[in-house]
Amino acid sequence: MSLDLHHRAVVADAHNDLLMAVAARPPQHWGGFFRDRWLPQLREGGIDIQVLPVFIDEQFQPEGALRQTLRMIECGHVLAEANAEHVALCVSGADIDRALADHKIALVLALESAPGIDASVELFSTLFRLGVRIASIAHWGRTPLADGSREEATGSRLTSPGVRALQEMERLGMLFDISHLGSSGVGHVLELATRPVIATHSCARALRDHHRNLTDDQIRGVAGTGGVVCVNFVPGFLTDDAAKMSIDRVVDHIDHVVSVAGIDHVGLGSDFLREVIADLTPPCCEDADDEDPLFDFPDLEGPADMPLVTAAMVRRGMPVEHILKILGGNMRRLMSEHMG
Repeated sequence: MSLDLHHRAVVADAHNDLLMAVAARPPQHWGGFFRDRWLPQLREGGIDIQVLPVFIDEQFQPEGALRQTLRMIECGHVLAEANAEHVALCVSGADIDRALADHKIALVLALESAPGIDASVELFSTLFRLGVRIASIAHWGRTPLADGSREEATGSRLTSPGVRALQEMERLGMLFDISHLGSSGVGHVLELATRPVIATHSCARALRDHHRNLTDDQIRGVAGTGGVVCVNFVPGFLTDDAAKMSIDRVVDHIDHVVSVAGIDHVGLGSDFLREVIADLTPPCCEDADDEDPLFDFPDLEGPADMPLVTAAMVRRGMPVEHILKILGGNMRRLMSEHMG
């Protein structure tokens, strides 16, 4: 029953760094590498909408950040064009609807932390023209726009350019992503936001007290904007006890976010890291956070394993209509109504 349910659902994954692995290849191999390595996994996992974050490794920062940002965006376009019978790069809800109707995977470009922009907020418009439709403004540390979650002890809010970035993204129709933003920065965004915001890959702080996770007040705040909190699968954000790591722990966080935000404001943001990290030299995240060494997740290692999450929700006794919303219905609605 769960497999049938999974494959008739629209399944949306709000965060998979696979673009890093593809872009690490020579440009002439981008299309083929995606087709051989990632497309089969996405198909097997029943993924219908895949957000592709543009994450810029430290080796490119600061001088090469904009160049690598543009290179990864180009990679997204090239792999989509080379596999046009299977995927479509989408810049609007209408594009997503067409892709799904044609049985293609809808790909959506996102910026993670946006180091290539620095304080030049006008470049959001440039990147919007290139197809970017979701963006965050901080990662682990400090940027000219805001502080990331590992700096939350500073209690800092958005900088003046950060406020302008939020305003510009709202003007353009680009979804503002609060994942990785420091706690005070999240509060500042929720004070100022006039359109829905998204957390593309965040868990519940009530279940795992970690700076990368959202408090109940923040979860309610996202829901209050009409946005969606997409639950992350990274073990270190789900539990501090490796012995307790299981797919059921993912469902615990999903259940909690549903109880706080309501069923219309929950989605999935896998952040499948193992294969991407193994594929890159040096690893993109090898020293990202010494607090989070747990990247081993039994049975849930990549997109092909996504049906196991559906099966776990079915075992938990969630209503079918709720599962359909969590798997992708809520993300599809958000993108259809507020993206582009």
